[in-house]
Amino acid sequence: MKKNLHPTEYRPVVFQDDAAGFAFLTQSTAKTNDTTMWEDGNEYPLVKLHISSASHPFFTGEEKIIDTEGRVDRFNARFKAAEERKNALANKAKKTAAAAAKKAAKATE
Repeated sequence: MKKNLHPTEYRPVVFQDDAAGFAFLTQSTAKTNDTTMWEDGNEYPLVKLHISSASHPFFTGEEKIIDTEGRVDRFNARFKAAEERKNALANKAKKTAAAAAKKAAKATE
């Protein structure tokens, strides 16, 4: 078995859910520069979470979209841009076909 593989610097750390305002104190090796004052009056390192058991739909029974990083907005913007490109290419193809037809009509006269 490998030696010195597992971390040894466990310390009390507060994990705080930004969405639900829920926080809990536990032992961890997570690195952070933030600190917070806990209920016992001591100051502990703080790790901020986007989701926890207090805000996850599986545990809360609610179905909601938690999009703290703007993924849905980015997808919608890409989808809209793709539609605009598709329409622009279709218009360009129509104009090219019309110009070719006009040129062919002049050539047959």
